[in-house]
Amino acid sequence: MNTPAFPATAPRAVIADDERLMRDQLRARLLEVWPELNIVAEAKNGLEAVQLVQEHRPDIVFLDIRMPGLTGVEAARQIAQLPAPEHSDGSEDEEHDLLPEIVFITAYDQYAVEAFEQGVADYVLKPAERERLALTVDRIQKRLAARAGGEGASDAPAGPHLQQLLHQLSARLNPGGAPQYLQWIQATVGQAIQMIPVDEVLFFISDEKYTRVQTAQVEALIRKPIKELVDEVDPQLFWQIHRSTLVAVKAIAGVTRDFRGRQIVSVKGHGQKLEVSRSYTGLFKGM
Repeated sequence: MNTPAFPATAPRAVIADDERLMRDQLRARLLEVWPELNIVAEAKNGLEAVQLVQEHRPDIVFLDIRMPGLTGVEAARQIAQLPAPEHSDGSEDEEHDLLPEIVFITAYDQYAVEAFEQGVADYVLKPAERERLALTVDRIQKRLAARAGGEGASDAPAGPHLQQLLHQLSARLNPGGAPQYLQWIQATVGQAIQMIPVDEVLFFISDEKYTRVQTAQVEALIRKPIKELVDEVDPQLFWQIHRSTLVAVKAIAGVTRDFRGRQIVSVKGHGQKLEVSRSYTGLFKGM
């Protein structure tokens, strides 16, 4: 097997599992199959995992699916919504805007194995066997090498593919609480409250306080942030293209690049141009 080329800095990882022996075993196996990997932190639960990812900005996160308080799936959803760090001048650090590679750790969840075969995220069965872990490492190495080579993040765990996977896993973890997607948006239009059918929405854009809801005829405001809307709208109908933007798939007219090389989405029947952040460039592979 050819070893992919990596950036100058060693890849960094965070491990999350509520069982110390499982963390120890995974760390030992990882050191065997990937000695260059730098495990920068270990979490005992999902909430701690989110905090450590925000603090360390690792390249990979190993998440146990079943943890108390916040499951690995719920932690992954929060990690996917973490804002990029800022430069000293307050601008976003685009170099660290890409989501980490996500690997779920599971003891017996056969449904998870089937879902992960899609290749969007990866999985490792407990206890982590050397041969299976080596396959996961090989996949991650190729993805990281593609990022380092400027090939974008087309196969990284981002965009609607990850959203659909996480919705599916959440439903199976909580069979009595399968997601019911929003059908209507109650929004402020001028001085009035209006009910807007979700299937008429072209896109959602958030600022610090409000989210703009745009249809072909109406522009309205709601207080719900994008990170909540992502979990409430059907990920097959709405794609997140930026941490502050959701766009209806049927409303995408095309994608171009601006003078800085950023992908820009054109909206059917509307003059708005929507920027695609680096984490979601894989949605429009080949552009």
